[in-house]
Amino acid sequence: MLFEELSDPLTRFGGFIFDCDGTLADTMPLHHRSWVHALGRAGAHFEFGWELFQSRAGMSLERTVYELNLQFGTMLDPVRVALDQRDYYTTRSSEVTPVAPVLALAREAAKARSVSVASGSEYRHVVHTLELIGARAWFEVIVTPADVERGKPAPDMFLLAAARMGVPPEHCLVLEDSPLGIEAARAAGMHSALVRHPLARETPALERAL
Repeated sequence: MLFEELSDPLTRFGGFIFDCDGTLADTMPLHHRSWVHALGRAGAHFEFGWELFQSRAGMSLERTVYELNLQFGTMLDPVRVALDQRDYYTTRSSEVTPVAPVLALAREAAKARSVSVASGSEYRHVVHTLELIGARAWFEVIVTPADVERGKPAPDMFLLAAARMGVPPEHCLVLEDSPLGIEAARAAGMHSALVRHPLARETPALERAL
C-alpha cells in the first residue's frame, strides 16, 4: 500500500470515510460470484464480467439491476435478483478477509481522528462485514443508501457521514475502491484515495490522494 503518496494522512485530515466492500474488506470476488449466480438464475443474456461489475461498484443492488436493464434492454426484477445475490453472498460470507493495509490505517485513524463508513450495501450487511474483519467497534457512524435520497456517485452519503462526524468536508479523506465512489467524494469537496483490488494489481494499493 502506497502510504507515502498520502503524505502522512493522520496529520493532514480530521476525518476518514471508508467504503466497506472492496476497501476495508476483500469482498469483491465473492460479490462478483454472487452477481453471476443471481443474474444467471434470472436468465440474463449478457456477460457480467469483472470490468462491468467494477463499473457498478458502490451502487445499491437494486439500483445496479435497474441500470443493467437500461444498458442491456432487459427486464430483470431488481428485487428478486438483489435477493438472490444477497442470499448467495450471505451463505459464503465466512470467506471474507480484510484488506490489511486499509484496515491498519482505519485502526490508527480511529485512535485520534473521526472515522466512518459510507457504503452502498445494506446496514446489516455492513455491520456483519465489519464484525467479520474485527473492525465494528471503531465505527460509530455508518451511512448506507437508506439514509439518503441519492446514493453514489451523488455526494449525499459522504456529506452525511462528515456531518455526523462533525468534520468539514474539506478536512475529510475518502477511501474508495470504485470510480463511482471517487466521483462522489469529488462532488462532496473531499480528498480521496483509490484502493485498487488485487485483481487489478498484485497488492491492494492506495493509488493517490486528490
